[in-house]
Amino acid sequence: MAKAVAKLIKLQLPAGQATPAPPVGTVLGPAGVNIGEFVNQFNSQTRDKMGSILPVLMTVYTDRTFTFVIKKPPASRSILKILGLEKGSGTPHSSKVGKLSKQQLEQLATDKMEDLNANDLEQAKKIIAGTARSMGVDVG
Repeated sequence: MAKAVAKLIKLQLPAGQATPAPPVGTVLGPAGVNIGEFVNQFNSQTRDKMGSILPVLMTVYTDRTFTFVIKKPPASRSILKILGLEKGSGTPHSSKVGKLSKQQLEQLATDKMEDLNANDLEQAKKIIAGTARSMGVDVG
C-alpha cells in the first residue's frame, strides 16, 4: 500500500550547501521532517553541482518520511551562467545585457527539456528564448 502524502514542498537551494537555518528549517520544521537528514542527503547528492541553485520538489508523507526530486537549475540562472553575467537587465526592453547564440539556446533547451512543459526541442527553445528576452538578453 502506498504511503499517504501529507505535504508537497518546493524549495530552491544552493547545491551542496543547504543548512538547517532558514529557509530550510522554517519550511521543513512545521512539516515534521528530520531537517538534518534532509540537509545531509541533499548536500551529498548535489556536491558535484556546487555554484548552482537547484529547485527541489519534496514529498512529505504522514509518517514523517520524505522523498525529494532535484530538478535542473532555473533557465534564468543557466542563461546568466552561460553568458557570465551577474543579473539580467532592470529594463529588458530598452537596455540589453547580452546575446545568446543559437547554439547556446539549443544547448540550454536540450539540458532543461525534461523540466519544461514542451513536446519537442523547438517549443523548448521558444520557452528559453522568452525567458532570455524577459531578462534583457537578445537571442540570435
